[in-house]
Amino acid sequence: MLAYRLKIARKKAGLSLRELAGRLDPPLSAQAISKYESDQMMPSSSVLVGLAKALGTSLEFLMSGEVAGLEGIEFRKHSTSTAQDRAQVEAAVTEQLERMFAIEDILEIEEPADAFAGLCVGNLSSLEESEAQADRVRQAWNLGGDAIPGLTGLLEIKGIRVIEADLPNRVSGMACHVRRRGAETDLPVIVFSSRFNVERKRFTLAHELGHRIIRSTAPDGPRLEKAIDRFAGAFLVPAAHLRDALGGRRHTVVYEEIKRLKHFYGVSAASLLMRLGQVSILPDHVIAYAFRTVAKAWRRQEPDELTDDHGLAALEKPRRFESLVYRALAERMISTVRAAELLSRPLSEVEAGLKGPDAQ
Repeated sequence: MLAYRLKIARKKAGLSLRELAGRLDPPLSAQAISKYESDQMMPSSSVLVGLAKALGTSLEFLMSGEVAGLEGIEFRKHSTSTAQDRAQVEAAVTEQLERMFAIEDILEIEEPADAFAGLCVGNLSSLEESEAQADRVRQAWNLGGDAIPGLTGLLEIKGIRVIEADLPNRVSGMACHVRRRGAETDLPVIVFSSRFNVERKRFTLAHELGHRIIRSTAPDGPRLEKAIDRFAGAFLVPAAHLRDALGGRRHTVVYEEIKRLKHFYGVSAASLLMRLGQVSILPDHVIAYAFRTVAKAWRRQEPDELTDDHGLAALEKPRRFESLVYRALAERMISTVRAAELLSRPLSEVEAGLKGPDAQ
């Protein structure tokens, strides 16, 4: 555990092995730190204190906790992102997962049954198979054919740890599995940027769900990312429901229809327009013309953007962790001070959540 945490703390600080070694007093060799990071050697307590100080982190972060490591990390990042950017995300996610596991242990929360059993597929040969798999997941989870009002909450119920974080500008999200100390199986994690608008948050969540479901495509099939994008679109906007809403094949649609449906499904106007072509409501040439003309600006600026207090937007916040903290607080299993520490909020705000804003 120390090996993993020391390595990401060093990368987060933007230091090489040699640079970190030189910051210690007395200095260590880069080789010694490399052995700490590869779990070949343990530092003494005095060296540990020095490492924490040099890295600007705490002994608690380096030594304690349930997170043994993050596995299968896939970043959604800009090509200019750095190792330091990625390490900052790993460190932030690790810290948040530690808080999640702490409250789950206090409340003795058990992991839900595997919601993905029998749903994961590979070797997809067509985009139509992605579409069918999205329908299959909806059926298995009893979602029906309507819009999904709270995708974040749904994924949390299904056992995925969803984290919204203030990520570096060059990183938009991350998906991984967390290896918990003593656990037999790894747990899925999805991370998205707090900078995203609601439409992008929902598509990102559906896309990362697609990665959990679709493991590979056939050599002569579509690219994996394209297949997963198709899954995400079909999961958020089911074909049958969309056809019912617009009346099957059309020559064109007007902006008012796009606006109404994007608010109903919680997707971007561009995604909805693409979906109209995918399910053959509009001909391909009409879609292409729209993106050359009226919809050209939609990729830069979302029209009639969903706001945080409007419709589906109010539901797309990870709430499970906060709810568990207040449950433990209400049951007197933790103090208000501990709740404030877990939530990283002022004590006065937590007390208001416990007693109400006007309580004396």
